[in-house]
Amino acid sequence: MTGAAGGIGSVVVGKLASRWRIRATDVRPGDAIDALDVTDFDRCVTMFTGADAVVHLAANPDPDAGWDALRAPNVDGAYAVAAAARECGVRRLVLASSLQATSGYPSTQQRRAEDAPRSANLYGATKAWAEALGGWVVATSGTSVVALRIGYFSERPPAGEDATPANLSAWLSPGDCVQLIQAAVESDYEGFVVVNGISANRYRIAELGEAERAIGYAPTDDTWAWLAQNSA
Repeated sequence: MTGAAGGIGSVVVGKLASRWRIRATDVRPGDAIDALDVTDFDRCVTMFTGADAVVHLAANPDPDAGWDALRAPNVDGAYAVAAAARECGVRRLVLASSLQATSGYPSTQQRRAEDAPRSANLYGATKAWAEALGGWVVATSGTSVVALRIGYFSERPPAGEDATPANLSAWLSPGDCVQLIQAAVESDYEGFVVVNGISANRYRIAELGEAERAIGYAPTDDTWAWLAQNSA
């Protein structure tokens, strides 16, 4: 796993370490986390050798970031990870994409996992690049790829100025996020598939349909149910 010290990575490692043998890596090494700069192809090969699956979470997650901040981790890094996973012949590569990859569609249009990328910012464009790399890996190797268009990941639904309709409808709870990544790794699905990564929110910016069912992702949390249960 790359980006294991990040928000999603730390949650997933904490919940699935007893189920999987995880080699956790991050540019910020720490307790049980090996150092890995994802732009270093040779180091990626060393880390991925012998792995059944690679979960790639490392990235600059700032949707407002410019090209200089995004290029190394999100563009060069995504390529090095994808190429190294392909070189090592891993069974499954899981790529963290983002709903930002489809942020250029009208706000009234629900996003389907089958929708082609159309981003309104450079961050989303780098995630479209990651998805394209997934297609390349599948077309040129025996590795299967699941790309996760992750929504608004947080411990609880967004609040304050972040509680926009788009963010509320895109919430991905920690529990559902763990289930999403577990399904992406353990599914028998072969080939390349893009999956929307949100919770089972009553109102959804993204559809949960055939692509999600293909890997067995069945979220249970809901923004509006959480807010009703936790309102003062």
